[in-house]
Amino acid sequence: MKLIGKLQSRNKCKDCFIRRVWTAVIPVREYENMMEKTFIHRLFTLFPNTIAHKLLLMWMFILASWVIYFSLKDHTKFLFSLRNSFSLNHWNTFRNSTYPEAPPNPEISPTETELRIESIMEKLDQLIPPRPFTNVSSTTSATHSRATLLSPRDTYCRGDQLEVLLEMRDHLGRRKEYGGDFLRARIFSPALKAGASGKVTDFNNGTYLVSFTLFWEGQVSLSVLLIHPSEGVSALWRARNQGYDRVNFTGQFANGTSPVFSKCGLTLHTTAELCEYLDYRDQEAFYCLKPPRVPCEALTHVTTRNADISYIRQKERALFHRSNVGVEIMKNFASIKVSACGKNKNIETKCRLGMKSPFPSGYTVKRKWIAAFCKQIELNETKTINDCLKRKLIYLMGDSTLRQWIQYLPKMVKTLKYFDLHGVGPFKTHVLLDAERHTLIQWKKHGHPFITQSLFSVKDDNYIPREIDRIAGDKDTAIVITLGQHLRPFPIKIFIRRAINVQKAIERLFLRSPETKVILKTENTRRLFDNAEMFSDFHGYIQNLIMRDIFMDLNVGIIDAWDMTIADSTNNIHPPDYVIENQINMFLNYIC
Repeated sequence: MKLIGKLQSRNKCKDCFIRRVWTAVIPVREYENMMEKTFIHRLFTLFPNTIAHKLLLMWMFILASWVIYFSLKDHTKFLFSLRNSFSLNHWNTFRNSTYPEAPPNPEISPTETELRIESIMEKLDQLIPPRPFTNVSSTTSATHSRATLLSPRDTYCRGDQLEVLLEMRDHLGRRKEYGGDFLRARIFSPALKAGASGKVTDFNNGTYLVSFTLFWEGQVSLSVLLIHPSEGVSALWRARNQGYDRVNFTGQFANGTSPVFSKCGLTLHTTAELCEYLDYRDQEAFYCLKPPRVPCEALTHVTTRNADISYIRQKERALFHRSNVGVEIMKNFASIKVSACGKNKNIETKCRLGMKSPFPSGYTVKRKWIAAFCKQIELNETKTINDCLKRKLIYLMGDSTLRQWIQYLPKMVKTLKYFDLHGVGPFKTHVLLDAERHTLIQWKKHGHPFITQSLFSVKDDNYIPREIDRIAGDKDTAIVITLGQHLRPFPIKIFIRRAINVQKAIERLFLRSPETKVILKTENTRRLFDNAEMFSDFHGYIQNLIMRDIFMDLNVGIIDAWDMTIADSTNNIHPPDYVIENQINMFLNYIC
């Protein structure tokens, strides 16, 4: 009001008037900067006549009034729009948060990340080329395809390689001339509760070689499933990268005693005013339609629903009918017999971080996971586990498949007790404490997108890279990360960017605390008959390939949940407790 009063008071002195306008525009300077006076003097020198002076005064008065009006009307919006009009880089943080609003560091420049994303996309497009599709009859048929055992024998030895040739045909019995089918191979012995996955080699001509390692003795059966034909894989890949709107996000804003709800998402195509929750450095984004008269900082909770939107073409939908997903390929042989044959090769190298995890990375016998590339320590006794966990700070970051760990650990270690952080609902931050042994274990969900119908808090939300940046790290600190299930319904570039950002955060952590232990848990399989366009295991398989490529050179451990859940054939997004116990046991082998 003081500024407005200055402008409203009339003064016949031309110089006084100029000073009043100028101080109204920039009151904090108060003539301390002599450059401003010099600038005004030069303006009058350029326009010496009286008419020019009057026009100049009029122009300056209009400019000053415009600036004051808009800045007083909506100061934040005005500054934000002014800053954006001079910058091509729109990434910043709209609300108060832990994210800096500084310009990007050249060492982590968006250009470098974009180049890496495009490079990975090129590899994936070559791996998943478009396939012709006219009707279902021309697609791969599990019923008409054949699996043939190569070099069959009466008895096999433990440790031998078993190879199966697949010849794929369409529904009319015609030989397929290209590859790209999404297959799942497994050997198993129900009596032993044993299982292991097989390695599939695609010759890109309609034939495949499936290789199995015979890890145990006894009668062993084989299974090869056609999850999706190559035409279905091509459709899923095209559809996935077309849109962000398969999931509807709803944000809840605090507004006195009556919360306000608004549409949110990773992108919003609208001209309406938006609340923009942006990570400047990592270029991650989440948006909400701004509720009238409610500040953006009042966003407290989010919930989601699957949208009734599909990018699968009408004629392609038959490929994803229940009867066409996960169909057994016909084979001309029964189970095989495996004997010891005097072979009992033991692995002597202890499991440690940085070891390359092969495929398959292990197998299960009596529902116990046995790694194929390192020697595991038996951690069955509570004292052994307690000694391992003593003085450990363990941070679990990811989705509910990792939250299962923090729910199961108190069953393994009775001294671990829940500590209430006053959150609400299943997706609050969970903490276990053993005060006597100075052990802390924390689970926190990853940032957007997080898909659940349950209302979850975003008051202290952070993306995983930001959470890693907050950890000091030392030899007794361990971090476990899993990422993927909630990103399956979105274009793959979202996942690639997130994985690269996590990799960079781990590299920063290793610079300040190289002794910190970092373990990646891969995605596990889920039900075959879930909404294939959004949640097919094909999406998870591709994301696992990306994770291995991005983290290949880091000194991290891998817990191959994908391999474990194929071996056990659980087909459940939340595997049973014996699978979770195997995952935790592998984790303890890495950190103890």
